[in-house]
Amino acid sequence: MSDAFDVSFDDEADFLAATEAVENGKRRREDEVGINSHKKAKTELSPSTVLANRVLNERFGLDSFRLKQEAAITRLLDGGSATIVFPTGAGKSLCYQVPAVAFRIQDELSGSRSPENSGITLVISPLIALMKDQVDALLRRGVKAAVLNSSVSRDQYLATQEDLRHGRLDLLYCAPERLNSEGFIASLKAIPGGIRLLAVDEAHCISEWGHSFRPDYLKISRFAQEAQVERVVCLTATATPKVAQDICDAFSIPKGGLFTTTVYRPNLRLLAQSSTKATDDVGRLVAHLREHPGPTIVYVTIQKGAEKLAEELQKRGFPAKPYHAGMSSDVRTKTQDEFLASSNMIVVATIAFGMGIDKPDIRNIIHFDIPSSIEAYSQQIGRAGRDGRPSVCVFNLSSKDFYLRNIFTYGDRPSERSLKLLLEDICSPNRRDLKPGDTFTVSLYQQARDVDINQTILSIIYAQLELHFKLFRAAGHLYNEYKYISKDPRMMSNDKSNAARAIARASVKASKWTYIALDQLSDTSGIPRADLVRKIDEWNERGYIQLEKKGVQSIFRLERPLPIAQEEIDGMIKQLDASMEAKEKQDLERTKALIDLITDKECFSRALATYFGETSDGMPEECGHCTWCETHEQAFLPDEPPQPPDPAKVRKLLDRVQVRDDPRFLAKVAFGIRSPRMGEMKIYSSGVFESMNVCDFTELLKIFTEECSRA
Repeated sequence: MSDAFDVSFDDEADFLAATEAVENGKRRREDEVGINSHKKAKTELSPSTVLANRVLNERFGLDSFRLKQEAAITRLLDGGSATIVFPTGAGKSLCYQVPAVAFRIQDELSGSRSPENSGITLVISPLIALMKDQVDALLRRGVKAAVLNSSVSRDQYLATQEDLRHGRLDLLYCAPERLNSEGFIASLKAIPGGIRLLAVDEAHCISEWGHSFRPDYLKISRFAQEAQVERVVCLTATATPKVAQDICDAFSIPKGGLFTTTVYRPNLRLLAQSSTKATDDVGRLVAHLREHPGPTIVYVTIQKGAEKLAEELQKRGFPAKPYHAGMSSDVRTKTQDEFLASSNMIVVATIAFGMGIDKPDIRNIIHFDIPSSIEAYSQQIGRAGRDGRPSVCVFNLSSKDFYLRNIFTYGDRPSERSLKLLLEDICSPNRRDLKPGDTFTVSLYQQARDVDINQTILSIIYAQLELHFKLFRAAGHLYNEYKYISKDPRMMSNDKSNAARAIARASVKASKWTYIALDQLSDTSGIPRADLVRKIDEWNERGYIQLEKKGVQSIFRLERPLPIAQEEIDGMIKQLDASMEAKEKQDLERTKALIDLITDKECFSRALATYFGETSDGMPEECGHCTWCETHEQAFLPDEPPQPPDPAKVRKLLDRVQVRDDPRFLAKVAFGIRSPRMGEMKIYSSGVFESMNVCDFTELLKIFTEECSRA
């Protein structure tokens, strides 16, 4: 079983075994960091350690810490910062929840602060479902916690803000994107007692070398400095030594503040199998699932693949369902809830599934397609067997999947043409008169289509323009389209406020929806736009209307005048292109490193531990439960080399697609990488899209570069 605090108790023996050292062919406990080590020398405990154990027992109902929890928490209570790299299920959340409760007790014992000035622990997490689960669990324990994200109502938001102003909260959870809101940051800086502890979950997202880099995470360290945060704890389940160092450097955490434990899981059987074009992959999967029943996650690369494989498994009699980001949130939530409650369900999922899932009895993790990196693979197999019982992880080695994975890597890099269009748009003549402090708005959705750049990559570029070039700062967002359906017209008409009267006068009724142009109304009425937004949100919260907002606009506040000189703009384009090229190369190398690890003549478990910086001391030469250790036969990626580009297909594509301004765009068409521009040009139905997906992308790029040069 597991409780709501990210601690799996049935795998206690697993974690004990994983922290032992080899001695005389057997394994022994590491007393200095072992469980209950504090019982051996109670007289030596610091006041912070004593307090940590008291809080753990009285507020969380646990008898003792495990692994390096106690050492890390003691450091935080003593005023230091820390980076914590613990595997999934090792209890990372306790490392900030215990200090958050202990701060008030410290203040009471020392008399240094009044209760309303004890400050707060701010938790940055990208997982909305996980935030809610943890807050609910804390509230049941009597810990004062709240969450601010897109799921909370306006009334909940206002109540939380009131609690913040009066120092009534111990913990506040929010997503990293919240730090783009100037108003939210201002409210955090005004908290009585300040931010005692900033906890950054999924901290590997801070590092550009991390496997799931998120640009908004780069801004957290800047916020920590500006908000004068007392101490920081960064938490992740997967970090190489380089990524861990990046995290520490971002928050000036010294070497002594890094706490890591082994990734070795003795209950996980790690298997790899080769798959050629002739292999019946579905049949082999079915045979495995019948031999190893139980809750299972099957990871695939694309959404269509998840739906197709789930349907095929259903036909074979398995309770399988797909899960991917393209499904509605209601369907995804229902699928996740069913999986959590099931003893035999199979979820065929993209990487959108699994983060924050606290299910101890997952018996199989199947990588039907190749994951993106060693970190992604390690994180995903870490979801299996958290109850300490045997579980199987199967890795499918297919050259088809290897090239499919490369589609995402090559697809992420924008062309030089796209970067030029983007900088021309940002530095357009109508913005050149803006001064530092002025704001401008952009629809990133529309801009992504206009300049033909993936929206995720566009957000990374904006983060670089903000952090590296210091052009502007994200200042929040607004919507440019508001429409509603009246539910209680009488209550709306009884609202005699200036904002309500103005909205009523300016509303335009259509057949179903009533439309309101807030920007225009604000200009003509003189009522601040924020007041109009608050009023219409209030009506929605009270059930007077059914509100729908569209057309999100991102707001940016200038730090310096936008560049005018073409030489400066060209220099920025060159730097951005070099950065994108480095990312492309890095992502390709990550996938290759994963293949090399799985196909090497070495124990998988030992190779994983080495990759994450663990020394060979204290580890067996062979784990005994991976493909290499069981068979001593090397797994291999089938040798199915790419085919050379067919001149006839090249000519056909050039005849159908007349543009000659972007060789990377033409190569993407041939390789099968979608983009907004292709949709507008109706290329998908032209007969040439994905016509050369068996070729090497770099060879296609070379051919189309020559064609564009001649044109």
